[in-house]
Amino acid sequence: MQSNKKSGIFFILVTILIDCIGFGIIIPIMPDLIRELTGGDLSEASRYGGLLIVAYAIMQFISSPILGSLSDKFGRRPILLISLFGLGVDYVFLAFAPTITWLFFGRIFSGICGASITTASAYIADVSEPDKRSQNFGLIGAAFGLGFIIGPVIGGVFAQFGHHVPFMIAAVLSLLNWLYGYFILPESLAINNRREFEWKRANPIGALKQVIKHPALFGLLGSLLILYIAAQATQSIWSFYTLEKFQWNTTWVGYSLGFVGLTVAIVQGGLIRIIIPKLGNKKSIQLGLILYVIGFAAFAFATQGWMMFLFLLPYALAGITGPAIQGLISKQIPANEQGEMQGIMTALMSLASIFGPLLMTNLFFYFTAKGNSIYFPGAPFLMASFLTVIAIFICNKSLRKYH
Repeated sequence: MQSNKKSGIFFILVTILIDCIGFGIIIPIMPDLIRELTGGDLSEASRYGGLLIVAYAIMQFISSPILGSLSDKFGRRPILLISLFGLGVDYVFLAFAPTITWLFFGRIFSGICGASITTASAYIADVSEPDKRSQNFGLIGAAFGLGFIIGPVIGGVFAQFGHHVPFMIAAVLSLLNWLYGYFILPESLAINNRREFEWKRANPIGALKQVIKHPALFGLLGSLLILYIAAQATQSIWSFYTLEKFQWNTTWVGYSLGFVGLTVAIVQGGLIRIIIPKLGNKKSIQLGLILYVIGFAAFAFATQGWMMFLFLLPYALAGITGPAIQGLISKQIPANEQGEMQGIMTALMSLASIFGPLLMTNLFFYFTAKGNSIYFPGAPFLMASFLTVIAIFICNKSLRKYH
């Protein structure tokens, strides 16, 4: 049984890794692709970039609890495989997008299929002992990190052969991922732990109502939501910020994102398994939030490109926060509702990805637009630091209930 659990974790992490490589490949090329399709400058392109993220996030917000609840009924394996196949097809569609409208349609479909992280997280919860879930959730972050080491670098290098090439590479990887899962990935959810599908619990609002009955969860989820919004400063702006402030090219954007992935992988794949057991979830959350405040503020005021690499160290170490919160929440939820809870947390991430990019990209546009008397491209990162301070107060209030 223990061997099956370990192999199950390995299978799902490889699946997430390949999926993230495919997603990471397209990130460095998006600013130039948007400028090519719209004819605008970098400031204007950032607004389109934010709207593309919002289109993706709205569909993921709607789809995440549905897929989570479906996986509670039918098992994790079939839902995950359908999502992975859909992503592969979508990358082919995006590779040949002739207009910005095509990009929006492609990102909408990606949002539906991209909600597979819900099922992957529930899979990890299924095969993990309660006291090991925080560390194993951290392995998901490590898989993301490794994917973002390899993916953006590949995207940055192969973009010189045309913007469609990275998309086609992403499509091939996603479809190979689907084949891998089809032949290798075992089911993780036992029949006796499954529950009936209910529409009232399979929508974002209905699902969120289910968690209010659990003590302390509302405050923890609220702080997680604010943190997700703050994180959009990095996820939505990084490429535009480094292109604008340091005049990097697509290749260097890819290298920098690869370094982001490397630092995240080291923390969440290794250090997190030392830090969380030693400090406990509560202290890990508090330390991580403080490091986020420092990291975001440092990005905002960086004056040289090399500083971004240096400031990634406290930012990456702050990544202990998410898995520690997830682990604390997961301990309060019964086995037959883990998929639903992971769907709720993914829905919160998607909700943040609706409002966060709009906030961050418009701040970037305002403080970099021609004719504006104040030029400060780091404004989104400063806002992120301020939001994290708010999350600290909310989270500490909830953590008082734990001893």
